[in-house]
Amino acid sequence: MTTIETDYLIIGGGAVGMAFADTIIAETDALVTIVDRQAKPGGHWNDAYGFVALHQPSAFYGVNSLPLGENRKDTHGANAGLYELASGAEVSGYYDKVMRQRLLPSGQVTYLPMSEYRGDGRVVSVMSGAETQVTVRRKTVDAAYNSPTIPANHTPRFTVGEGVQLVPPGELLRLWRKPERPSRFVVLGAGKTAMDAVGWLLAMGTPPDAIQWVKPRESWLINRNCTQPGVEFFDAVFGGQLAQMQAFAEGTSPDDVFARLEAAGMMLRIDPDVTPTMFHYATISAGEVEQLRRVTNVVRKGRVKAITAAAIELDEGSEPAAADALYIDCTASAVEVRPPVPIFQSDRIVPQLVRVPQPCFSAALIAFVEAHYPDDATKNALCRTVPFPHDLTSYCTTNSVNLMNQGAWFGDDRLGTWIRQSRLDGFGKIAASVDRSDSARVAVLQQMRQMGPLAVQNLMRLASAAA
Repeated sequence: MTTIETDYLIIGGGAVGMAFADTIIAETDALVTIVDRQAKPGGHWNDAYGFVALHQPSAFYGVNSLPLGENRKDTHGANAGLYELASGAEVSGYYDKVMRQRLLPSGQVTYLPMSEYRGDGRVVSVMSGAETQVTVRRKTVDAAYNSPTIPANHTPRFTVGEGVQLVPPGELLRLWRKPERPSRFVVLGAGKTAMDAVGWLLAMGTPPDAIQWVKPRESWLINRNCTQPGVEFFDAVFGGQLAQMQAFAEGTSPDDVFARLEAAGMMLRIDPDVTPTMFHYATISAGEVEQLRRVTNVVRKGRVKAITAAAIELDEGSEPAAADALYIDCTASAVEVRPPVPIFQSDRIVPQLVRVPQPCFSAALIAFVEAHYPDDATKNALCRTVPFPHDLTSYCTTNSVNLMNQGAWFGDDRLGTWIRQSRLDGFGKIAASVDRSDSARVAVLQQMRQMGPLAVQNLMRLASAAA
C-alpha cells in the first residue's frame, strides 16, 4: 500500500473539483490530491452526448486561471451574434489542458485518475486494485455531492416493451449504422437535453413532421442575449437585470414574476400558448426557440409510464406508437434533488451553489473563502447554500439567497475585490467599466443596488405564501 500526505483531498475531478483546486493552489501553498473515477479530468463531460454544448457563454465556465475559448462571437447558426458556446469536446480538452498545464506543473497537485474513494482516506485503483492511503492534514472536499445524472448512464424510470427502440441522445450520431431510417423520432423529455436533441435532428435535415416530442411539462428559459460577457451588451444584460430586480420587488406571485420577466425579454418559452410550470435555468437563444417551434407534434399528457410496440402510456392517457419509431431518452435529470447542507463542516467541505446557475464560480469562491477566512461560522455566512429551483415557487427562495450572498460579498472588501478580478464573474467587469459620465448606465446600476433589499423581502414573502 502506498501512503501519501496532502492538505486537501478532493473527491471528483469534474468542473467543481477543478475550479476549487485551481483557486486553492493560487491562494495558498497547500498540497492537493484529486481522486476521480474517470481516466481524464472533466467529470461528466467525458461521457456527454456528442452534440452537447454549454448553454451559457464559455467566458463563464471552467477555472479562474485559464480562459475557455477565444472570446469570440458566433457568426452563423442559432447563436449568431452572441458569444461562443464551447462544445462538449472543447470542454473535455480544456480540462485536460488545465490539468497538464496548470495544476500538475504547480508542484502542489497529485492526480489519481481511474480511482475510487472508499472513505477514511482510502483510495483504490480501478485498474490494478492497488490501494493508496491518504493522510489529510486539513480537509476533504466532496466535489461530487451535486454530480449530475447524464443520459449515457441514466436508467429510464418507465418500462420498455419488446421490440421498442430506445436510445440515449448520443446514439443519434451513429444512425448511419442502422440499415433503415426510423419512421419517426420520438424525443422524451422537456429539459435542455431534449431541446438539444430536437435542435440537432432539425439541423441534420430531419423533417419537422418526422419528430414527435413528448413533454411532461413546459419550461421557462433564460434569454441568452441577457447573459453576454461583452460590454456592448450592457443594455441587454443590466437592463434585463434591473427588470429582474423590479419583478422580484413588485411581483404578486411566482407566476406574475415570470410574466414580468417574459415581458422584459429576460425569459422565453417555446410554445406561446402554454404557460410553463418549471424552471431549471436552461439558457437559449431566440433563434433556437424559433427552430424548436417548427416541431408541432407535441404530446402533453404527463410523464411516460411505459412504451410498447402499440402505445406510449402516460400519466394522463396514452398515445399511439408509430411502427419502427426511434425513442430518444432525454428524461435524465441533470439536477437531482439533494438537500442543501452547510458547505464548511469542520474537516469537510461540501461545495454547492453559492450563485445560481454558476457551479464553477461557486467552487472558486468557496476555495477563496476557505483560504482567507478564519472559521466555519464566518465562511458559511459568506457562502450560504443556494437551493436549485425545481418549480416556480422555489425560484423565489433561490433568488432571495442569491441576493443575500451577493450583498454579503460586496460588503466585504477583500472578497468583493477578488470577485471583480475573477475571470468567472464577467458581469462585474462590465459594471466596473462603465464611464461615470454615462449617467443613464450609472443610474441603472444604482437602481439595481437600491432595489436589492426590496427584492429579497418580497421574494421571501412570495415563497412563504406559496408554501
